[in-house]
Amino acid sequence: MAKVSMNPNGKYAPIADIPLTERQWPKNKITKAPLWCSVDLRDGNQALVNPMGIETKLAFFDLLVKVGFKEIEVGFPAASDTEYDFIRRLIEENRIPDDVTIQVLCQAREQLVRRTIECLKGAPKAIFHIYNSTSPAQRKYTFNKSKEEIKQIAIDGVKCIKSCLTEEERKKIRIEYSPESFSMTEIDYAVEICEAVKNEWGCSPDNKIILNLPTTVECSTPNVYADQIEYFASHITDRDSVIISTHCHNDRGTGVASCELGLLAGANRVEGCLFGNGERTGNLDVVTVALNMFSQGVDPELDLRDIVSLGEKFTQFTEMEIPPRTPYVGDLVFTAFSGSHQDAIRKGMAARAKMDKNALWDVPYLLIDPHDIGRQYEGIIRINSQSGKGGSAFILEQEYGICVPKAMHPALGAAVKSAADEAQRELKSAEIYDIFNKTWLEADKNLSIVDLNETHIEGKADETTLCRGVVEWKGKQYTVGDKGNGPIDAFATALGATPAPKFTITAFHEHSVGTGNNTSAIAYVQITCEDGNDYWGAGKSTSVGRAGINAVVSALNQI
Repeated sequence: MAKVSMNPNGKYAPIADIPLTERQWPKNKITKAPLWCSVDLRDGNQALVNPMGIETKLAFFDLLVKVGFKEIEVGFPAASDTEYDFIRRLIEENRIPDDVTIQVLCQAREQLVRRTIECLKGAPKAIFHIYNSTSPAQRKYTFNKSKEEIKQIAIDGVKCIKSCLTEEERKKIRIEYSPESFSMTEIDYAVEICEAVKNEWGCSPDNKIILNLPTTVECSTPNVYADQIEYFASHITDRDSVIISTHCHNDRGTGVASCELGLLAGANRVEGCLFGNGERTGNLDVVTVALNMFSQGVDPELDLRDIVSLGEKFTQFTEMEIPPRTPYVGDLVFTAFSGSHQDAIRKGMAARAKMDKNALWDVPYLLIDPHDIGRQYEGIIRINSQSGKGGSAFILEQEYGICVPKAMHPALGAAVKSAADEAQRELKSAEIYDIFNKTWLEADKNLSIVDLNETHIEGKADETTLCRGVVEWKGKQYTVGDKGNGPIDAFATALGATPAPKFTITAFHEHSVGTGNNTSAIAYVQITCEDGNDYWGAGKSTSVGRAGINAVVSALNQI
C-alpha cells in the first residue's frame, strides 16, 4: 500500500524564532487573576449568524456585569448604527456601574475616530481601543505601504483622538492600542510601533496605556506566543506604565494555552468571550481560563458559580449552541462512560461524603467539584455498553438508595451491559433500576412461592424458626417444611425436598431503603451450588427475614 503523504512542498513555513536566550516564563506560575475584558458584545457579536439587537445586547451587558467583568468592549460605534445606538443607551440611561469601564473599538482612520468620540460623549469613563494591521502580509496586500507608513497610520490615529478630546474628557478616556496581526508581525517592529503610539499618547504608572498583542490568527505553538510576549515586555520602555493585554484566537485549537502561557510571560490583561465565541474558530474562552485558575487554587475574580444558567443565557442571547464536550459547561464534561472511570469516581465520591466540604479535592477524573459551579453529581455516571460494573451500582445507590454489595457488581454490570448492547445507546437511570428490578427483585424463571408461613419457637438456647409452605419449581408445586436458626436457613433447608439444585448460602447482605412508613428491607444473597457455580439474588420486603427468603428465590432464578 502506498504511503499516504501531505507534503506541504514549501507552501507553509514555520514562524520565525524569537531571539530569547534566557526565557523566564517556563518557571513562572499564575498566582492571581488578570484584568478581564469581555469582547462578547463586539468581537463575539460580529461573529454571529444573527447579530444581537439592542435589547438583547443590553441584557447581555447586564449579564457580563453580574459575572464580574470590570472592562467590557461594547462595540464598534463607527461601523454600525445599532452599535452606536446601543452605546448611547448605556450612557444616557446610566446603565454602566461605577466600577465598570466600557471599551469601544475603532480603526486608526480620522472619520471613524471622530464618530467614535462623538458616541462616547457623556460616558463616565471609557477605553478607546484603536488598531491597525501591521504584519508583512497586511502591509503588502491590504495597504501596500512600508513599515514607516504603517507606523504613521497608528501615530496619526492617536493624534486624532487627542485632538477630539477636551482636557477634561481626556481624563476620562484611556487608550488601548493593538498592532492587529501581532502574532505574524516581526517582533522588533511590533515593539517599535507600540513605542511610537505610547510616546504619542503619553502614559505614567497612574495612567497606564494598554498595549494589546493579539493572535489575530493563531499561527504557532503557544510557547512561541509566550516568547513574543516576554520579548515585548522586556523591550518596551516604561514597563510600569504599560498594561500588556492578550487577545487570543483559536485557529490552531490552542487559544487557551496561548493565553495562559502569555500570562506566564508577563501579560496582565486578557480579552476574550464566554465559551470561546468569535470569528472563525473563535476567540479565547474566558470561562475555561478562569476555571483553570480556580482548579489551581487561584480566585479568578469572576462569578462562575452558576455556570449552567450562564450557559443557558449565552445560548439564548447568541443562538449559539455549546458543544457537549466544552470544558466545565458542556453536558458531558462531568460524565463518565468508562467502567473503570465510573468505579473510581464512585469510590472517590463516597469517601468525599465523609469529609469537610473544603477538604482538598482529589476525586479521580474530576478536575473540580461540580457543585462549585452549580453542576450536580447525578449526571456524573452515564451507562452505555462501554460502562463497567461500578457505574450501575453508583446510579442505584445515588438515585434509589439500593446499595448493591461490591461482590455482586460484576453480575449487575453484566446485566446492564447486555441491555445497553441490545439498545445500542446510553441507558437512563430509570432503565438501570428496571433492569435490576426485573433481573432480581421480580425474577420467577424457575422458583416461586405459592404460600409460606414462619413460626418462631421460643425458649430454646438458639432461636429456631419453622418454615412451612408451598413452592413451585419449573411449573410443579411442592409442599415444603423444615426448621433452621432463622427464616432464611429454615427455607433453604426446606427446599431440599424439591428438585431445586442443592446449595449453600455463602454471602448475605441487607439494608433498609425508604423512610418512615415506607421503609423496606433489601437483602442480597449469594448461593454456591454443588457444581461450584455462584449466583446472586436480591429480595425486598417490609420484613428482613422475608426479604432474605425472596433473595434466595431470586438467586435460584438466575440458574
